[in-house]
Formats: sequence, structure tokens, C-alpha cells
Amino acid sequence: MPGTRKLGRTTDHRRAMLRAMVTYLLENGKIETTVTRAKEVRPLAEKMITLGKKGDLNAKRQAMAFITKEDVVKKVFDEIAPSYASRNGGYTRIVRIGPRRGDAAEMAIIELVK
Repeated sequence: MPGTRKLGRTTDHRRAMLRAMVTYLLENGKIETTVTRAKEVRPLAEKMITLGKKGDLNAKRQAMAFITKEDVVKKVFDEIAPSYASRNGGYTRIVRIGPRRGDAAEMAIIELVK
């Protein structure tokens, strides 16, 4: 993907970090992170919800391959995706919350839209 940000990590480390962040977001509904990371997490999380809306076996297997916890996959397919049935995309929101105290990195909250 030409628009992918490297986030100062190797490919494997970056992929693992983003998988963990998407899993945590879907499990808890929101995460506080840097704006750059939030922008990277957003399309991945939205894709998982879209797979949940498809609901077939292949979509479930694709979600299982990415999300690190089996119970979170179940939650996406049984609870989260049905609540967005009438919505075409835009399942997440990024809200900027100002600079971080230690290094002044721009922070944001990424959350699932109600």
C-alpha cells in the first residue's frame, strides 16, 4: 500500500502492533493513542466490521486471521456488526485531545461510533 505509514517499526512489528490495537479497539470501544497510529488503525477496524456485516464463513475466517482474540471475533459478528447494519462505513471516529506531556506528540481517541 503506497499510503502506509511506517511508524518507526519493522513490517512484522508494525503489523503486530496494529493487529493488537484493532483487537483492543473492538473489545473496548475506544483507545487513546497518537493521531498517526489512530489514522492507521481506522481502515483496519472498519474492514473487520465490514467482514462482520457479511457474516459468512469466509468472512469469519478472514477476521480470525487478523484479530488476535477469538471472543473479540465473536463479539464483532454477534454484537458490533449488526448494530451498524443500516450504516455504510464510517464506524469509527478520531477525536484529537492535544499534545502528550512527555514528548508533545499529538494524541487522539479513536472510538466506535454509537
